[in-house]
Amino acid sequence: MTRIADTLKGWIGRQATYSAPEELGRAAMRYFALALDDKNPIYSDDEYAKSSRHDGVIAPPTLVCETNQFVRRDADGNGYSGHTWDLPLPHTRFIRGGNDYELHQPVRPDDRVTTTWTILDIYERTTQKFGVLLFVVSEARYVNQRDELLAVNRETNIYSL
Repeated sequence: MTRIADTLKGWIGRQATYSAPEELGRAAMRYFALALDDKNPIYSDDEYAKSSRHDGVIAPPTLVCETNQFVRRDADGNGYSGHTWDLPLPHTRFIRGGNDYELHQPVRPDDRVTTTWTILDIYERTTQKFGVLLFVVSEARYVNQRDELLAVNRETNIYSL
């Protein structure tokens, strides 16, 4: 029997790039901070932020990693409209396996973000409890309009086969 991971090895190195159609904006930053219940004034108070080492308002750290704001697609059955790989898999269950963030510099309201996703690895593990699990490791690199690196997100997604 051919392992599914072996048939998907050709996907390693595939990329998908999305560019935001507009600047991130202060409202998105404020709403994201509100959703997180993060009351840090650096995200919305001009006077406070101007006196900080950042010399102005900045986005909450992981806002830049929410690629559903950049992707132009209809929401799926779960209401998600962000990046997916759409791997050719039989009926599977999807589980998020975790993220590892590197934050390189603050994101500003006037930043126009481009993200490039790359599949780094695909492998299988057989477990006693869940059977065969397929792991897909991806990396997203976020840059601003000046091509300055803002953040890197390494993500592991798990599919129960």
